[in-house]
Amino acid sequence: MEALAADPRRGCRSLAEQARRRWQREQEERAAYRQRFAHELRFWRRGLRLVAGVDEAGRGPLAGPVVAAAVVLEPDAYLPGLKDSKLLDARRRERLYRLILARALAVAVAAAPAARVDRLNIHRAGLAAMARAVGRLPVRPQAVLVDGFTIPGLPLPQEALVGGDNLSNSIAAAAVVAKVHRDRLMLALHRRAPQYGFARHKGYPTQEHRQAISRFGPSPHHRRSFKW
Repeated sequence: MEALAADPRRGCRSLAEQARRRWQREQEERAAYRQRFAHELRFWRRGLRLVAGVDEAGRGPLAGPVVAAAVVLEPDAYLPGLKDSKLLDARRRERLYRLILARALAVAVAAAPAARVDRLNIHRAGLAAMARAVGRLPVRPQAVLVDGFTIPGLPLPQEALVGGDNLSNSIAAAAVVAKVHRDRLMLALHRRAPQYGFARHKGYPTQEHRQAISRFGPSPHHRRSFKW
């Protein structure tokens, strides 16, 4: 950048300014990313190095499972572009999903199918899926950060963060993993029952989805306890 900025040619100075702005954005993103480790840091300072972030995807759909994910990140893990999964498009979520699998210390998922959602209700089914995801981690976590609600019966220190995917990198990573995993499950369901259009709406209550239920009736993957 210094060499370009010192060059008398206008084009070189323009390139230097573009590079400077890009470098500045990257530094700001890294700083914001480090700040989102504040909740993990409180556990790390107590010697609890294995902190699992936990989140779920699929509370609102009329069909398909609710999926939970647990992710353990190391303090030096940098995942550029990580943020609330709802603010990411599918392409960016897929890229981050691969990055998380490559750089996380541990990742696990668990799902509660529609029948279990109907039997337990969506809240309890989601919490049960979260507990199973934590239990499936290949390393035993020493603490848990969870989006929204603590997980009943989990014999670990926990902290529940409302809007946790905006506050914790570990929770944000878990949210991305849960969302991508669930979307892939819904694509598989679409191949088995294409008349419902699961590939497009992922089971959420769109007009197209409601019309398909009205026309074809509910499938075994629809939640009978939800209002269609």
